[in-house]
Amino acid sequence: MTSVDFEHLTAAEARTHRTEVEDIYRGAYVDAIRAGAPFADPVAFMQRFDAYTAPNRPGEFEQIIVSISGRPVGQVWGWSLSKETAWWNGLQLDEPQGHDDFTAEDGTRTFALSELMVKKDMTGRGLARTLHNSVLRSRPEQRATLLVRPDNTRAYQTYLRWGWYRVGRLRPGWPDAPQFDVLIHDLRQ
Repeated sequence: MTSVDFEHLTAAEARTHRTEVEDIYRGAYVDAIRAGAPFADPVAFMQRFDAYTAPNRPGEFEQIIVSISGRPVGQVWGWSLSKETAWWNGLQLDEPQGHDDFTAEDGTRTFALSELMVKKDMTGRGLARTLHNSVLRSRPEQRATLLVRPDNTRAYQTYLRWGWYRVGRLRPGWPDAPQFDVLIHDLRQ
């Protein structure tokens, strides 16, 4: 019998699962890693993970790891955007009026869904959708945001089907970061 388990983690707890986090990443981003893009490099990815889960980082971090028969196969994580967030730095809104209002954060307005991934050999089973819904269902914020590469057609179309919509684009401040489209999802529905 196959067991499916979901483990909810705080930032401190997530840091104790670094090996699993990297293993899931390597299994989910096989093609991007093989292509050699610096931003996709597992070392760079884990440096971002460490920064996201740093003890002094503002915002409530949440991670969910899904395991099948004891094997970690997928994960999702994000955090609430605090007043001091750098998330919106460089944002180019499609409708530029209201930029300051759109990016105003107080720790309760926006949840940043930073990562959602399932190992390549486990895709097509609804795990990504289940992780997505599980993390968003429990969030008290008004809205969620995520970044998606415009050329990642499969993920992009999936997010649109799940109720996300584009509001602009930005390039995060990480070294070698690509340009992303910024999507928003209303959590008050």
